[in-house]
Amino acid sequence: MTALLGRIAANSTDIGLLFLRVCASVLLLIVHGLPKIEHYRREAAVIEDPFHFGKKVTIGLAIFAEVVCPVLVIVGIATRLSALPIMIVTAIALFRVHPEWTINQAQFAWMLLILFGTIAIAGPGRYALATWLSL
Repeated sequence: MTALLGRIAANSTDIGLLFLRVCASVLLLIVHGLPKIEHYRREAAVIEDPFHFGKKVTIGLAIFAEVVCPVLVIVGIATRLSALPIMIVTAIALFRVHPEWTINQAQFAWMLLILFGTIAIAGPGRYALATWLSL
């Protein structure tokens, strides 16, 4: 019985990290990523371009951070590295694009920073494709 409890406790952190990776990434995909792909023209026309890269480049970077990176985080490939563009885009939205947001208006962005910051710090855990493939 003690061995079983020890095994469950050892796996709980990895299960928790898997849960965190999948849930945070699916949330980001549903709320921000997939709408940018589904409504690309409309989104590209209205996206803020705070660094004057041009709207096409800016929407491309946003799609990379909000679609490609969450998929990599879900499967557990380059997980820590993939969390960084998500955090960067979120920080730009908070501090450059919408500095006027109150904490209530910015709560989703802060939540994303916390979730993906935790992933960047903790890594993917054992239940990640990179771990199984020894990448």
